[in-house]
Amino acid sequence: MKLVSKRAAAVTASIAAAALLAGCSGGNADNGGGTAGGGTLTLGTIGEPTSWDPAQAHVGHTLQPYQVAYDTLILRTADGDLEPMLATEWSYNDDRTQLTLELRDDVTFSDGAAFNAEAVKANIENLQNNNGRQAAQVAAVESVDPVDDDTVVLNLSAPDPSLEYNLSQAGGLMGSPESLGTEEMISTPVGSGPYVMDTEQSVSGSQFVFTAREDYWNPDLQKFDTVVLKPYEELTARVNALLSKQVDATILDASTAEQADGAGFATLEDYRVDWQGLLLLDREGTQVPALGDVRVRQAINYAIDRDTMLESILRGYGEPTQQVFGPDSGASVDELDSRYDYDPEKAKELLAEAGYADGFDLPISAGPGFETALAALTQQFADVGIRVQVTTLNVQTFLDDLSSGKVPVLYQNLFQGEPWVAINQIISTDAIYNPFDSATPELDELIAAVQTGGDESAENAKAVNEYISENAWFAPVYRIDQVYSYDSEKISVEKQIQQAVPSIYNFAPAS
Repeated sequence: MKLVSKRAAAVTASIAAAALLAGCSGGNADNGGGTAGGGTLTLGTIGEPTSWDPAQAHVGHTLQPYQVAYDTLILRTADGDLEPMLATEWSYNDDRTQLTLELRDDVTFSDGAAFNAEAVKANIENLQNNNGRQAAQVAAVESVDPVDDDTVVLNLSAPDPSLEYNLSQAGGLMGSPESLGTEEMISTPVGSGPYVMDTEQSVSGSQFVFTAREDYWNPDLQKFDTVVLKPYEELTARVNALLSKQVDATILDASTAEQADGAGFATLEDYRVDWQGLLLLDREGTQVPALGDVRVRQAINYAIDRDTMLESILRGYGEPTQQVFGPDSGASVDELDSRYDYDPEKAKELLAEAGYADGFDLPISAGPGFETALAALTQQFADVGIRVQVTTLNVQTFLDDLSSGKVPVLYQNLFQGEPWVAINQIISTDAIYNPFDSATPELDELIAAVQTGGDESAENAKAVNEYISENAWFAPVYRIDQVYSYDSEKISVEKQIQQAVPSIYNFAPAS
């Protein structure tokens, strides 16, 4: 059964920057006035929300702005634990097709409306019915039944091991029911969150100012009087804003990290969210016959000098990896990160065994920004006889080209998230990054064990990880450091596992 359409899954997978839009005039949110006593936190963000309707919230670095104004049903702590937020407790029935949530009874939205079970129903249906960018996060929810004001049941079409996680993300953001889907909500968020937008001081394209709500139900999350979000699409603009102290923190990259460090700013260490490398999509050899032989796909993995690429391209900001599941997912297997250590002679042997002693032509498609990495791979593959032809993908037609099977091999950055999220992003036949619908009965059985495994899902996902590693579905190169720099004299910051930037809750005034 298809749980999520491939296009919807693509939207789930994407962590691209949000497009510019969102005006800021008018609005019906009340201005609470700060009581937190922590001064002002100013963050440089990559762009700004296209709409403040929670149905249009996204993932990665684009989730953080929504956390300023909206609570989620479940809170995800910095180390990835799931804790109560608007839901005080939750439990599944025996076959994991009903999730019952008990809700707080002391929460209101910034327009004065009460938070209750009907509000949960309205928000989930708003996300499902309004082309929400993360609608796939609640795709398994068939219906929402309010039992009473403080109890709600989510009825599922099939078990979804990632649902609780999703309710801590865009899928769990709660807005005031009367505002959902309105024109006003596009420019002004109306949530129950720790801060409320000051519409007088907010200007689209320049800054969004939020003040701490009075009588917020959890003042422990209000560590500042005011939060200011300043959008910058360009990396150079973010660097300059940080160095000139127009912002207290922002996301940079390996090329600018030393500049921030030299100016005395701190950077979060070992902050890895994405992996980067090759997706060997044409595993049946439909377009590239050589890829139909597992020995060729394994040879490609052996031909990659990951250590050299990490140092020369990322300046050491990351770590080599040979698996698509991250260490924080619970599905990674340490031994797999040395399964295909650089061994060009082994690569040549495997190619010869597969009948390609004289090499073969390998087309690789990629979006812009990967030119240096592709140049390195082209040289390394040439050393074992593989002749690479690089094609630059059109960003506008990327999804159509990918889903129509025009891309046999893709070089890409991808999220290393929760196991079920990753499986439905890149492995299952529902996944956008499995356009040739690669599958085997053995793998299907392993995936089914993850879906129905309950608390054992992550452990079961290790078997999926081992299967795709042995069969060389991918050729990962490295995990990339998120270079998040901040003014440590003014604020402290804690990294957020499996999220491109820290959650708003992870910032505090410097002690």
